[in-house]
Amino acid sequence: MSCLRLGVLVSGRGSNLQAIIDAGQKGEIPAEVVVVISDQPDAFALTRARANNIPAIYVNFQDFPNKEKYEEKVAAILQAHKVELVCLAGYMRILGASMLEAFPNRIMNIHPALLPAFPGLHAQARAWEHGVRFSGCTVHFVDEGVDTGPIILQAVVPVLVEDTAETLAARILEQEHKIYPAAIRLFAQNRLRIQRRKVYLK
Repeated sequence: MSCLRLGVLVSGRGSNLQAIIDAGQKGEIPAEVVVVISDQPDAFALTRARANNIPAIYVNFQDFPNKEKYEEKVAAILQAHKVELVCLAGYMRILGASMLEAFPNRIMNIHPALLPAFPGLHAQARAWEHGVRFSGCTVHFVDEGVDTGPIILQAVVPVLVEDTAETLAARILEQEHKIYPAAIRLFAQNRLRIQRRKVYLK
């Protein structure tokens, strides 16, 4: 099986990026990160990429007149590296038409909640404050909404009596590092089929 070429978009520390890199290097997924792009110049994820000899590129949103032109530049970089699947790993921007049209049904995201519950920012803390008994994480395809795309995989994390928002977030993150590579593996194996709002496994 050929190796799937991944491009990863980041804004922060990049722990999910590291999980994907590690899974590829260990042969757990037939995929390789070939470029990492950040909208933040000091994102630690860029340091992780460089430590693994992966091209790490900062694209400054302020250098472009609008979101469309910014995304066209990001898409051009991804296409120049022959990226087949785009993975968002803590990328703090909502994607627009330019990116979605450049990579139709080829953009994934990881979200630290059981979607459709608690979309958007601070999902772990909001779930804990709400008093849910179970939380977790979701890998989904990206559409024009905020965490509204078709769901690929989810992992359930029980909320313990002694949990704080921080301890819950840490345990959810452990599961993120497992199901994101698993979803990429399914994509690489051509086992994902989207029909309307549902993702089916071949």
